[in-house]
Amino acid sequence: MARRRTVLALVLVVLVVGGGGVWYRFLRPHLPPAERGRRLAQASGCFNCHGPGGIRGAPNPGRPYPEVPNFESDVMMYAQDATEIRQWIRDGVTAGRRESESWKRERDASLLAMPAFGDRFSDRDLDDLVAFVQVTAGRGAPKDTAARAGWSRARALGCFGCHGPGGRFAPPNPGSLKGYIPSWKGADFSDVVHDETEFRQWVEHGISERFRKNRLARVFLERAAIEMPAFERFLEPGDVEAIWAYVQALRAEAP
Repeated sequence: MARRRTVLALVLVVLVVGGGGVWYRFLRPHLPPAERGRRLAQASGCFNCHGPGGIRGAPNPGRPYPEVPNFESDVMMYAQDATEIRQWIRDGVTAGRRESESWKRERDASLLAMPAFGDRFSDRDLDDLVAFVQVTAGRGAPKDTAARAGWSRARALGCFGCHGPGGRFAPPNPGSLKGYIPSWKGADFSDVVHDETEFRQWVEHGISERFRKNRLARVFLERAAIEMPAFERFLEPGDVEAIWAYVQALRAEAP
């Protein structure tokens, strides 16, 4: 154990001192918008009322609905698009509901009311928070038939349990190189997966041949709390191709 810590320390020193570009590319976090939004929501107290991960609202006496809306199943009732989600976060209400007398009465009668975060968030922060809410609400599923089939199989196989809804998050992974599981949407993905062949190796065996042969890469993979599972026994014909099609569609989305 001590020898491994020494090796890791030496590697980090070499990367930091010997090559700033290497440090920037491989060690600097590259979180996708939805993950940045999730972390910001957690740090800003959003989960106090909307529940862990925003998917279980707290009780709200006095309201016609017994709980604070959650992001997973209630968003469609309150926000039709990204603009209205942004208004809820920034202003505490959408422009349309602000003019509704019935909504004002409901708000005044309830114990909890949505706060207006106003200037607490930058424009980028708001973009990230909106991305997080939309992903948690299940928006963004692909319309393309092949990509949607891959999305469905990835969800059925449990891929989104670790990579987050739609593969768009980067949940914590203590001990790994950057401390999180790479998102399929994030910039880290292209460092881990070069092509469809490597993607198949990761899915089927839990590791690619390139990483298996790299002793330093194996050190970080072995010390990570969460390891990539090998799905080979659970795959159906065409699964890898379909999921790869979804990943490609996901990464081709406009920012």
